[in-house]
Formats: sequence, structure tokens, C-alpha cells
Amino acid sequence: MLSPGTPAPDLVLDDQDGKAFTLSSAWRDTNVVLFFYPKAGTPVCTKEACAFRDAFSDLQAKNAIVIGISKDGSEAQRAFASQWKLPFKLLADVHGKAHKDYDVNGLFGLIPGRVTYVIGKGGVIRNAHSALLQSDGHVQDALNALDQEPV
Repeated sequence: MLSPGTPAPDLVLDDQDGKAFTLSSAWRDTNVVLFFYPKAGTPVCTKEACAFRDAFSDLQAKNAIVIGISKDGSEAQRAFASQWKLPFKLLADVHGKAHKDYDVNGLFGLIPGRVTYVIGKGGVIRNAHSALLQSDGHVQDALNALDQEPV
């Protein structure tokens, strides 16, 4: 996992609509809550994504946008977003480059990791939270980090 104070790697991935999204375009003007989750539609991932959905207005009030990333393709991301009415972008990291760049390791290389980063304006990581088997805590940790002074 990358440490606070580290420059966030830029990335370009397709979103749930198949459109290329460049992460650095987001952190120019706002904070970014970037959460990596193992698989769209699984129980723990659904619980986590819905927690971010439910806290979306609180995160926006702290000048943050939310972006989710998994190794699912755009179609799976679109279905997941539609089914659960997720109001944020989901990015498709089908080749695992973002997972590698952000050092998101899973369990024995079999299950992708579950890590949430808060990236401040300008692209510096402010906070990192990892809990593979628990969805609880990711949202609250991000909210707490956004209340702290940038590193």
C-alpha cells in the first residue's frame, strides 16, 4: 500500500460507460476518495460501494469525489452501478495496472485487495486504509482523513 505523502500515480482507465477517465483531471480541483474493491456484485463489495453511496453527500461536502476501481470490465461496472444506484464513477482495471501502481495486494494473489486512498488536491496521498475482508471502516476513515490537514 502506498503511504501518505506519496505522489499518487496518474492513471487512465475506462469508466462504466466505456469512456476513458484520467485520474489527474479529478485531483486538480478536488480531493479524491479512490477505493479498490475485489469484484462487483459480491456481498462485501456491494456493502462497501453502498456505504460510499450513502455517504456521497457527506464526502461531496468535504470537497471530495468518489471513484471505485476493480478488475471487472466496463459492462460489469455499469450493471453494478445501475443495480445499486451508485452516483460515482467505477473504473475498469482489467489488466491490473492501477492495482499494481497503487500497490493493492490481495490474499495470496488470488483475491484482489480492498484499499481506500484519499488523494488531496494536487495528487498527494493523504490517507490509505486497507481491510480486505471488511467493508466497514473505509468510508469513515476517508471522512476522518478529509477532516485532517493535508500531509
